[in-house]
Amino acid sequence: MPRKIDLIALLDELGPICAARAAEHDASDTFVTENYQALRAAKLFSAQIPLEIGGGGAGHGEMCAFLRGLAQHCPGTALALSMHQHLVAAAIANDRAGRPGRKLLEKVAGEEAILVSTGANDWLESNGKAERVDGGFRVTAVKPFASGSPLGDLLITSAAYDDPQEGPQVLHFPLSLKSDGVSFLDDWQTFGMRATGSQTVKLDGVFVPEAAIALRRPRGAFHPAFAVILTVAMPLVLSTYLGVAEAAAAIARERARQRAGDPVAPVLIGELENLLAIAEIAVDDMIRLANGFDFTPTVALASKVLVRKTIAAKAVIATAEKALEATGGAGMFRKLGLERLLRDAHGAQFHPLPEKRQQLFTGRVALGLDPVSGEATEEKRQAA
Repeated sequence: MPRKIDLIALLDELGPICAARAAEHDASDTFVTENYQALRAAKLFSAQIPLEIGGGGAGHGEMCAFLRGLAQHCPGTALALSMHQHLVAAAIANDRAGRPGRKLLEKVAGEEAILVSTGANDWLESNGKAERVDGGFRVTAVKPFASGSPLGDLLITSAAYDDPQEGPQVLHFPLSLKSDGVSFLDDWQTFGMRATGSQTVKLDGVFVPEAAIALRRPRGAFHPAFAVILTVAMPLVLSTYLGVAEAAAAIARERARQRAGDPVAPVLIGELENLLAIAEIAVDDMIRLANGFDFTPTVALASKVLVRKTIAAKAVIATAEKALEATGGAGMFRKLGLERLLRDAHGAQFHPLPEKRQQLFTGRVALGLDPVSGEATEEKRQAA
């Protein structure tokens, strides 16, 4: 009988190992290669896949908790892993609902394959160009934010295609990162989350067979596939950032204890605790909405998840900033680790959707409009 993976034990084992390298990778803008290799050896990349498909059987909420804990040791490792895990989670949700997803899950389970996403940058329009050729398409594109790509196996991406009959479309497909025409720009030198290896991937006339196309959709329109992705992805990603905020808060508390006579210190820590609680409540509620993959993907659900994502991201950043204030000048020293956490926390705001775009999306949905075009949504039309 297959045995369920013990994420708690693995966090206890791997967390300190990852933490020992975190500052070095941040300072040198290098990918957490050794950490990823340790995760792979422990079968963390297949951990969320059901036992009957050959995975570790961890639940969605359990993986969120693991990422939250891992981020307290090494945010870069945790965030890169969350990018893989959100693709796995979407495939699980699709497979349970009878949609395509099983083939990808079997590959990850069988090979401990590492998935790399470009979805954050592509969103509804995607980028690049797919041209029809015999047996498939030639794709040319530049895809930023490919977290984990230095050790990745499959790129899960998309490209724009002008269909002669159907008009502008977006094609979604997996692609081996060892394919001819795939190159890496080694351009991930950033303000925060420096260790995630989120370099740009360049596709130069890469061949994608017709059979590899997993989804075709109208370009620029909201598709139910995004309701699936957002619902399972945002809890995983923001759990990572919640772990970053918790690590920053722990430093601030310890420094405040050392200033027991400072009458302002308890007030600052009290403010910090309130901000951290907001982040935790928002993340926990996203996990509730995902409901262990038992949900119906709708625009309304996607909007709810996005609202909570914005609340969580703002609270994470505010917590890290309050931790610096509570710590005082000592927080400016890199050796304390707080300034790195503060930089990493700011990455939360850039995951889909950034605050103002989320508010536009949510406002349209609340008014019964399509989140993109401003027309009545299909849900609204059916209700009428």
